[in-house]
Amino acid sequence: MANQKQQKHVKFLIYGKTGMIGGMLGKLCEEKGIPFEYGKARLEDRSGLVSDMTRVNPTHVFNAAGATGTPNVDWCEFNKVETIRSNVIGALNLADVCEEKGVLLLYFGTGCMFDYDSEHPVGSGLGFMEQDKSNYAGSFYSKTKGMLEDLLGEYNNICILRVRMPLLSDLNHPRNFIKKILGYEKVVNIPNSMTVLDELLPMAIEMAKRNCKGIWNFTNPGVITHNEVLELYKKYVNPRLTWTNFTLEEQRKVLAAPRCNNELDSSKLKREFPELLGVKESVIKYVFEPNTKK
Repeated sequence: MANQKQQKHVKFLIYGKTGMIGGMLGKLCEEKGIPFEYGKARLEDRSGLVSDMTRVNPTHVFNAAGATGTPNVDWCEFNKVETIRSNVIGALNLADVCEEKGVLLLYFGTGCMFDYDSEHPVGSGLGFMEQDKSNYAGSFYSKTKGMLEDLLGEYNNICILRVRMPLLSDLNHPRNFIKKILGYEKVVNIPNSMTVLDELLPMAIEMAKRNCKGIWNFTNPGVITHNEVLELYKKYVNPRLTWTNFTLEEQRKVLAAPRCNNELDSSKLKREFPELLGVKESVIKYVFEPNTKK
């Protein structure tokens, strides 16, 4: 178990105000009455980061900023320098400033650095562990994230949260995995680990208070397929929904970079939060039931 000592007085500095996770974190802090401010500096601007730290004097920093690309990670294939600047240089810069100041940094990384392999076959229930090194660099986004995690892991004051295919109750949010696959002409049907943000983001705040450190697979236990997600959408939201599947080989023909598929072992997170729901139960409770058409 991580250090259970609760800090009575916390103040968060959050980067990524315009992003999905950063925006949700701010709303959660407002609801919980937790003092926080958003960072003003660009992550690659070291003097700006120091100014933010001096101005806010935070107990914890959250990094939910970074380039994921619009409308998807294919953007990173054609904007490599911008991706490096944000996802590598900027993130390391912030980690370094936090290390100097002795402030815990919680970094929202990705689990999209792994792909099913002979030791972790599809459907086996054998997920990648926190200590496993990336085995996937098929997209430039994943490549930069894998390199970054290796480097961030050398810092002492950091908690790395590996997010995957985030789902949330706001079905119209463009970053919502559900919104994304609804917009595709065809989808693959492969089981994957996913993160139900409505359930897990409050746990990230609690992890800050507990001063959790190291790498965490920040996903709900178990896996869910694209079809299962769409079937739930059809059941709870739109009974007229139809979709078509295609194979990974067919998918690769229409994408600039291949996508990875994997299962992450979230037993470490489950030990810290025994109430954590499996991905299917969580997506029903936190995403679809609140969106049920009356």
